[in-house]
Amino acid sequence: MINEAQLLFKKRYGHTPPFQSQAPGRLELLGNHTDYNQGLVMALAVDRYIFMAGAPRGDGKIEVASTAFPDAESFSVSHLEKNPRAPWADYIKGVLLQLRGHGIAFGGFNATLHGTIPLGAGMSSSAALELATALLVRKMYPYTVTDTGCAQPPARDKTGALPVLTSPQKMSLAKLCQAAENQFVGVQCGLLDQISSLFGKEFHVVQIDCRDLSVEHTPLVGEVAVVVCHSGVKHALVAGQYNQLRQCCESAARKLGVQSLRQIEPRQLTAQKTRLSPREYECAYHVVGENQRVVFGDRALRADDFEQFGQFMFQSHESSRDFFKNSCPELDLLVDLARRHPACIGARLSGGGFGGATINLVRLPQLKEFQEAMASAYEQKTGIPMKPAVCRVVDGAG
Repeated sequence: MINEAQLLFKKRYGHTPPFQSQAPGRLELLGNHTDYNQGLVMALAVDRYIFMAGAPRGDGKIEVASTAFPDAESFSVSHLEKNPRAPWADYIKGVLLQLRGHGIAFGGFNATLHGTIPLGAGMSSSAALELATALLVRKMYPYTVTDTGCAQPPARDKTGALPVLTSPQKMSLAKLCQAAENQFVGVQCGLLDQISSLFGKEFHVVQIDCRDLSVEHTPLVGEVAVVVCHSGVKHALVAGQYNQLRQCCESAARKLGVQSLRQIEPRQLTAQKTRLSPREYECAYHVVGENQRVVFGDRALRADDFEQFGQFMFQSHESSRDFFKNSCPELDLLVDLARRHPACIGARLSGGGFGGATINLVRLPQLKEFQEAMASAYEQKTGIPMKPAVCRVVDGAG
């Protein structure tokens, strides 16, 4: 199937692009802000994508055009710097810098991109763009990335295709893209987004242990639909709230004498509450509780107990709202409206917070009624049009 990135490439450069890549967005099912605390997360790769198309060029120049922005961004392979007029290209440049830092050689190229991930919805269009960039460059200039550098480049088969990435190679690539966002873009994100997008599996939950970076898949099958309700409030994590929350969690861990909040049990936290500032305690309380909810949520899913799992989702949102304080009135309203509807099994904010979207598990027979009721009630109360979107759980980036 030809996508918009390929059409833009042909229109702009006059020929069909020989290489394509795509990376899905993700929804966080449970485990809010636990990833950078070496905690546990449950996530889904969903059918909203960043598509890229590209072709090498021989002059050391790179040009990237997007269907979302009127002007292309052009720069040299040897001159990767931020352009305040094209902040969307920072994610691409950050990845290229990381590849170069790993000793990976690549030349110039033309590329086009198209996204179906709603911007600012908390579905991680940024990680998808980073991964799509890294995978497109790999197809044009084959490389094998490791945690510390690079290894022997892979060989193409008779059709010109490269071997699929192994799990260790995927994890190294996820770390590389995370470093691009941390060091170049300036968001101190964990690995949740990149791992979810790379390790996604159709009809499965991606379970991530962020302490040992192990990944498991749990089936998500049943008469349930995954529905996203976008608040219409765009979050901008670079603005600083995300980094402040991370600093607060790390400060709490230091005062508790542990490497990360993953090492703290609820009873320990209660016993040592006086060692923390009120804000540090609130953040720690949320993270410690989220880790527990992921453990219990996994048991519920494996027992096909969606009702219990939904309760953990509601509890997660309440913790985000009351303790971590990364919700907002619009997200709270969406969760409250969903909770009142008989079709809703569970709902919570998904992603960094401060805007974006909620994730809802909805009984399939009543899906249409849920969508119509949510759209009508939310617009009536806020004046913001909102169209609930059904998401399919899909395989990871490629």
